[in-house]
Amino acid sequence: MAHYRYKGRNRQGQQKQGKVKADTKREAMEILKAEGLSITSIQEINSILYKDIQIGNAVKPKDFVVYLRQFSTLIDSGVSLVQSTEILSRQTSNKIMKNTLMDVRSKLESGQSFSYSAEQHPKVFPSLFVNMIRAGEAGGNLDEILEQMADYYEKQNEMRQKVISALTYPAVVLIIAIGIIIFLLSSVVPQFTDMFATMGGELPWITQFVIELGGITKKIWWLFLLLPFITLVVWKYMSHVDAISYRMDYLKLRLPVFGPLLQKAALVRMTRTLSSLFHSSVPILESVRITEKIVGNRVIEKVLVQSRTQLEKGESMAQPFSSHWIFPPLVTQMITVGEQTGSLDKMLSKVADFYESELDHSTDRLKTLIEPLMITMLAIIVGTIVASIAIPMFSIFEQIN
Repeated sequence: MAHYRYKGRNRQGQQKQGKVKADTKREAMEILKAEGLSITSIQEINSILYKDIQIGNAVKPKDFVVYLRQFSTLIDSGVSLVQSTEILSRQTSNKIMKNTLMDVRSKLESGQSFSYSAEQHPKVFPSLFVNMIRAGEAGGNLDEILEQMADYYEKQNEMRQKVISALTYPAVVLIIAIGIIIFLLSSVVPQFTDMFATMGGELPWITQFVIELGGITKKIWWLFLLLPFITLVVWKYMSHVDAISYRMDYLKLRLPVFGPLLQKAALVRMTRTLSSLFHSSVPILESVRITEKIVGNRVIEKVLVQSRTQLEKGESMAQPFSSHWIFPPLVTQMITVGEQTGSLDKMLSKVADFYESELDHSTDRLKTLIEPLMITMLAIIVGTIVASIAIPMFSIFEQIN
């Protein structure tokens, strides 16, 4: 929530000023209007003292899944929306979730719909969730929609954890390897430099190279500590530039070994989202538009935009997929069959199930292959550094003997 400073007059014409806390400027004005104030000026307070400190996501995916599962159970048991929201707001340990649910309950009590109340908190409730709830309210099957959303986000969270798990191990090993190499080059190798200098004679080229590299590393070791932060800042900046962001997403999908893994994860997210939206009778154009925003890859997003354009012209949505390398023939064929038979949600669900299974096998294979590969690479690099020092040492011993 944000803080707003306002000036206005009450019903008696007296001037009033102060601060109010709300999610949006519009909501702040509604709160003040309900208190009988006529606002003359209102603006957000940007001081850091009035900012809610937040590290990471507002609500973790796992916590959101738990909330949905509990909410679905309460609604299915006949508990009203207001009571369910109040119960969940009391038991959650997440401060942001608690404040959000309390505000949602307040809006529900004032007669607002749940979809409208949730829409006012985009950092907690995704646009997909809001649109699905709106469809459930219109169709009178909110309990079914909530159960479906719980399943959807649970599968999304499981898939996310699988991808993170597959990528974490090589990342950790790589960081440890870089740390060991920096330590050897900056601390161990320079200790032998003076000794080799007094020896005279010609050093092996590998030893000369390692000594030079050690000298450079010793001078700029601090740069390696700053490098992760610099990389993060640059990455964040580039991700907000459309052309660069598109290129980055393209390159990620083209990475050897990891590219196919990320591709399958993106296809699962896209097909599962579209299937859920179609199943809930959300209009097809709106479904594609929502999926564009949450698919998480600019390459796929661009194809979805083209697909939506085709749909607006009354043509098949499968055509842009068939001419793009990122979509295997299976995806295009299943979408085409779904359009022809009127069962697009079921076809997309089957595609999502298939690639989820493929993702499971891929992550398992990756974990099996990456461990010996990373260990071998680390052994070769460290072994080369050690050997470059050991070879001249053997020469010394031979001369002494």
